[in-house]
Amino acid sequence: MNKFDDIDESKRKILIQALALGAMGSLASQNALASFFGDRPGKLPDGQSIYRISGTATVNGKTANLQTRIYPGDTVATAEDSEIIFVVNTHSMILRANSHLVIEAEKTSALSSFISGLRLLTGKLLSVSRNSPMHINTATATIGIRGTGFYVEADPELTYFCTCYGKTDVSSNADPLSTTSVVSKHHDRPLYILKDEAQGEHIRPAPFINHTDQELLLIETLVGRTTPFVFANDAYSAPRREY
Repeated sequence: MNKFDDIDESKRKILIQALALGAMGSLASQNALASFFGDRPGKLPDGQSIYRISGTATVNGKTANLQTRIYPGDTVATAEDSEIIFVVNTHSMILRANSHLVIEAEKTSALSSFISGLRLLTGKLLSVSRNSPMHINTATATIGIRGTGFYVEADPELTYFCTCYGKTDVSSNADPLSTTSVVSKHHDRPLYILKDEAQGEHIRPAPFINHTDQELLLIETLVGRTTPFVFANDAYSAPRREY
């Protein structure tokens, strides 16, 4: 079994019935998120980057707290059993334990810049953005993001990537013939991008693992948006199918 195939079930079933009561962003959905995450989330106020830190996280090598600001060009890392949920401009992210993320920047003026790309050196990242083309790099993959919700896990030998919704272009760093484009409405085509495979076969189908629609709703809420899909009574029957 691939080491990324272990599914965390603890977060997947708690909110299904509550969120099935109405559309995303409804009062019922917000109350359900509050019971799950400990408070009622909303759009982060101007001047605040971090929604929550569990355990230990650093920004540019310094221990972060809720007053720490995060900007394009910064490096964010987490320790074991740690997690940070944060916003940079209109991008919102959950960086899980033992992760090292470089936020690449392109300046628009002397006082402002935007995210041009992300480099996940190791670890796990859930992210949402809109109308903000960029790329994400791992040791084995380069992925073009075109206004998308996505989840990625990276180590030196393997990348797991799920286009939760939106459009992405996925390429193997080791093989120029291993490329594919994904158009997804709801976790439609997760992929593995492997380091050592035959030419043209570095990209393989993968299962849906280790992230939830509730987490996507949370981080979209932090930037004043909602997900492009709504919950149905069988909210997980589609993402959890065999690929």
